[in-house]
Amino acid sequence: MSTLTIRLPDTKHERLKAFARTRGVSVNKLVEELATIALAQADAENRYLLRKARGKPAMGLQLLDKLDRKTK
Repeated sequence: MSTLTIRLPDTKHERLKAFARTRGVSVNKLVEELATIALAQADAENRYLLRKARGKPAMGLQLLDKLDRKTK
């Protein structure tokens, strides 16, 4: 496991703490969850672009739709 130090404006840090509190998790867990979502979206976009390059845009769009359903 790694440690990551980030610099945020105080107001953004306070908003993240409040958001984490409403979800019942720590700021650390919240950032981990948000990173997971961002990486999943990037992976889905890359899979779409690969399928599009192979001439299968419909299959790529199905992947993006699946991701949209999971993030709602």
